[in-house]
Amino acid sequence: MTRSFVEENINRSRKRMDVAALDMLQFHWWDYANPGYLDALKHITDLKEEGKIKTVALTNFDTERLQIILENGIPIVSNQVQHSIVDMRPQKKMAELCELTGVKLITYGTVMGGLLSEKFLDTNINIPFAGPPLNTPSLQKYKRMIDAWGGWSLFQALLQTLKKVSLKHGVPISTVAVRYILNQTSVAGSMVGVRLGLSEHIRDTNAILLLLLDEEDMGSITEASQRGRNLMEVIGDCGDEYRA
Repeated sequence: MTRSFVEENINRSRKRMDVAALDMLQFHWWDYANPGYLDALKHITDLKEEGKIKTVALTNFDTERLQIILENGIPIVSNQVQHSIVDMRPQKKMAELCELTGVKLITYGTVMGGLLSEKFLDTNINIPFAGPPLNTPSLQKYKRMIDAWGGWSLFQALLQTLKKVSLKHGVPISTVAVRYILNQTSVAGSMVGVRLGLSEHIRDTNAILLLLLDEEDMGSITEASQRGRNLMEVIGDCGDEYRA
């Protein structure tokens, strides 16, 4: 992982975006057995010092590798990880390291491709054509997470809990689901997917910023979440689902 290879790719991105410096470079690495990620990140840090990158971040790194990276003096600002009411793995181990070091978590999968919504409340997708179709790769992926966590019946109980909270505040289930994760340790932001012209969620997303969940709300959601399996024990740490 040479300096010239890293710089060539950074320069390509700068040219395509027509900027002197990338606001944030998010770095991912598939194979931890290959320690070249440290070489790449050191070159990236040098390019940051030269003004070609403003901030350096990670995507889907686990806690062990995040600590190694930080110990090597790489100035990481955030790690983008899968995090939802069903998938609370980032809070099991990584959040503590982030709190100690100032690294923030940027979450995705927080509404599970739309599964955490009224659309899937009181449905039985195990019966053909009985419920909404799982017609996107995202829905299919997060349905597998639900299966690992505890199954569809338990997920329905979670949706019922979220619905009670949503009715209390006059917002959709998805808004409650994102706010709950934003309230977790070291979470700085959450990415909500859109499909332009199909589902843009602009009003619901704006409502997240105004929603205040009280202690009772947070407690009831936590209790419903903890009825499922600990996915840290089932899947492993953040990003391990891509490296199995």
